[in-house]
Amino acid sequence: MSHPGKPCNDGYTEELSVPNTVTPSTEEINQILDKMYVWGRKSDWRGHNKHDGLNSPILRWTMGWHRWMRLVAIQGVMRFPINLRPLFGTPKTYNPKGLALFATASLDRYQYSGEQHHLDEAVGFLDLLRTLVKPTPAGGAGWGYPYPWEDAGFFSPAFTPNAVVTSFVCEAFLYAHRVTGERAFLQPVKNALPFFLSDLKQLKNEPDELCLSYQPVTMTVRVMDVSILVGAVIAQYAAVCSDQELSKTAWRLVNYVVNRQTQDGAWFYTDPPEDSHVKIDNYHTGFILDALHRAQVVYNEKRWAKAYDKGLAFYAKHLFSADGAPRWRSDREYPHDIHGAAQGILTFSRHMDQYSGLVERIAQWAVTTMYHQEGRFYYQESPWIKRRFTLLRWCNGWMSTALARLVLTKHQGLHS
Repeated sequence: MSHPGKPCNDGYTEELSVPNTVTPSTEEINQILDKMYVWGRKSDWRGHNKHDGLNSPILRWTMGWHRWMRLVAIQGVMRFPINLRPLFGTPKTYNPKGLALFATASLDRYQYSGEQHHLDEAVGFLDLLRTLVKPTPAGGAGWGYPYPWEDAGFFSPAFTPNAVVTSFVCEAFLYAHRVTGERAFLQPVKNALPFFLSDLKQLKNEPDELCLSYQPVTMTVRVMDVSILVGAVIAQYAAVCSDQELSKTAWRLVNYVVNRQTQDGAWFYTDPPEDSHVKIDNYHTGFILDALHRAQVVYNEKRWAKAYDKGLAFYAKHLFSADGAPRWRSDREYPHDIHGAAQGILTFSRHMDQYSGLVERIAQWAVTTMYHQEGRFYYQESPWIKRRFTLLRWCNGWMSTALARLVLTKHQGLHS
């Protein structure tokens, strides 16, 4: 196999013992998407976020003064079985990554239906993203999360641009360019290049490998998906603009991550693995595979194609249960997180020739287990409780993108 479009069977086989599933029809999925967009519009596309505990004025005043107290506040709100954010007065905010996801879903819906209002809505999201961009010291521009974020390896104030958010926003603009042909959508990507290449710290710089930091702050932790997400963005932009130097830089970013794949096809969350308590988790694995696929479309590297196939097989075999529920990590079943389900649909829907059964089971699990009829998806399911609240970006942003992509993929398959 020398291209990313049709993976070989490398260790994954469809389960034969699972019960038959009835996948939601295209009509049913479109109805769900319509309801999700109505639900989003009611809140003006503002919502709560997974790590936004310190957006609470109460917690910021009482616990925002020390690193460990900030960690307790963020992790406590994030892990509590009910949504404490309204109780603590946490405001709903725009999340740039969420807006990028909704823009992508709208572009998919436009591609499927040809209905102008979907394109208009996508452009509206992108216009809003232009207003949320932040300048960076190197003269670039980027996007970050709308909350102060304390993690084990760094602290960043609210709205600090980071590599992952900026990459997803750039992907939405790149997609808009591919759909419309309008070069104006490339400008925000061009503006982000100084941020990627000068503001982010170079944690490894070798002739054939380049690793960048997650944040433009002092940090040493190499988060695995960062370099390949950035590399995929730069690779696509360089291909459009025929920039060979940028293309070489992007190739090194992707190659760094490909070279860290384990023997069985996985990627740890960090390099080295012991730098984080997170080891091999669901949606970050999907991020890496999706970014590798986008880069492989540009470079068509045989070695990367083999890595992609192997990673895809590992993802299917070790990070989803037989009924389609997303496993939290390769060594841990719970919690089942709606983000993992969405990521699985996005990744495997590219390969319906091999993974159609898995895609159908994931979609059926998500709709049957985690969907509320008013147009929203629940956050997580554990053995003893279901977290029935909805975080706009984490739940609906990801599931809108996944379901819209599934509809488009099926439509293209029928008309290929």
